[in-house]
Amino acid sequence: MIYFILISVLLLLMIAASVYSIVQKDLLYAVMATGIISLILSILYYLLQAPDVALTEAAIGVALTTIIFVITIRNTVRMEDESDKKEKFKSAVK
Repeated sequence: MIYFILISVLLLLMIAASVYSIVQKDLLYAVMATGIISLILSILYYLLQAPDVALTEAAIGVALTTIIFVITIRNTVRMEDESDKKEKFKSAVK
């Protein structure tokens, strides 16, 4: 019974994180939510007695993919920052 409740709670958390990552406007928060989804999925794999798949999901899904997305987002310019720079440049030229 506890096993069923634990799996149900993890599935509900995964659905909530999925909806949050879809609705979120900030890409960094959306990537963090997808990392949480991968972490919950790796826990579910472990509970379903597939530890090799759980380790692979934890290594690739949580760690590597999330880190690559975060580095990529950090190296790009945000639209808000770009428009602020253009306005500052226009006011400095005048």
